[in-house]
Amino acid sequence: MPTPLRVLQVNSLFTGGGTDDQCLRLAHGLSALGEQVWIAGPGDRPLSAQAAEAGPSWVDTRAEGPLKLGFILRVARLIRRTATQIVHGHHGRDYWPTVLAARLSGRRPRVVLTRHLAKSPSSWFSRRFLLGNCDAMIAVSEFTARVLREGVLEPGSPEPERWARPAMRGDPLKVRVVYGGLDTERFRPFDATAQRLAWGVKTDDFVFAVVGGYGRPRGKGQREFLQAASRIHAQAPQARFLIVGRGDLEATLRADIASLGLTGKAWLTPYCTDMPCAMNAIDCLVHPQVGTEAFGLVLLEAFACGKPVIASALDGIPEAFAVGDVGQLVEPESVAALAAAMARQVAHGRMAPPRVAELHARVAAGFSFRRLAEGVQRIYESILRRGAAAAASAGQGMGPGRSLG
Repeated sequence: MPTPLRVLQVNSLFTGGGTDDQCLRLAHGLSALGEQVWIAGPGDRPLSAQAAEAGPSWVDTRAEGPLKLGFILRVARLIRRTATQIVHGHHGRDYWPTVLAARLSGRRPRVVLTRHLAKSPSSWFSRRFLLGNCDAMIAVSEFTARVLREGVLEPGSPEPERWARPAMRGDPLKVRVVYGGLDTERFRPFDATAQRLAWGVKTDDFVFAVVGGYGRPRGKGQREFLQAASRIHAQAPQARFLIVGRGDLEATLRADIASLGLTGKAWLTPYCTDMPCAMNAIDCLVHPQVGTEAFGLVLLEAFACGKPVIASALDGIPEAFAVGDVGQLVEPESVAALAAAMARQVAHGRMAPPRVAELHARVAAGFSFRRLAEGVQRIYESILRRGAAAAASAGQGMGPGRSLG
């Protein structure tokens, strides 16, 4: 049996977003593959208890301290104590602390960073020097990799964050693509009648839903969703339009529902933490994203539960849509195109059970947590192999670790 890799996942947030979830899932997956995994993060955050209960070892980094020095020094000591071979940072705010902790540790671990956003780092300094100070940067989609390697400019976009996404300087071969994963044992088709009833949805209603936060200024296109609903609700009396999530646009969305004549047909659900149940309670996911989107795991969650998807054709979303390819991609920002797609989906009705099972199987085959961990594991092994070869040519030892062939 090969000696397990010693891997440290670094995360200074654990507030509950998609990046935090993927960090935890990756740690679980690597541990299941036999690697020795630690997670370093603060112990007073919403997901800290979940991280502490995980299979991998949890280390509380406590207060960050001025300039994050406390966090950096604790991570450096942890790298030294555990003889970490790979240190992996996930949030943009953790990139340089991860690099510095690796350097200060004296152990020369390999540094891996993951870019979970569809944009390059915001600072010129990071775009200029970060790639040269890590061994690999994992992009969660081909689109994100394109942003990092080549840059993407959209000066005519109505969204300022899309105007200029400059490339990073450095070796583009360090940018590697590994798609995110989901728990396909939880995200599967099952009867969610109880959830529909709790939301006030009747058996014969056809439920469209936008799932995700609705923070200012525009959320994930919830206002455009309601505008599209107002165009088709009279012709599709069985259609219902739900907004599942939370955010500071709540008052605005409630006002939109009233002014658009959607009272009784559209509403905001109570905050839901059981996403597999929520996905099974709807009939079609609508994802009218108007900002940036690295990939769109929410599409895969819907597909895994056997639901069609209508989504904006922007950034990495088409890559996620192609996994299931049931529903329709529409022009971003186009309420007319969104309304037309929703009207067609109502006419098509619900998917037949064999098609639902096939859709789940397709997602499970390619986007499980295990597949995520295997993809990242291959990157870890490749950079360790490359480092060992470089050290051998320089006549230096690499320290203890498993033979990678």
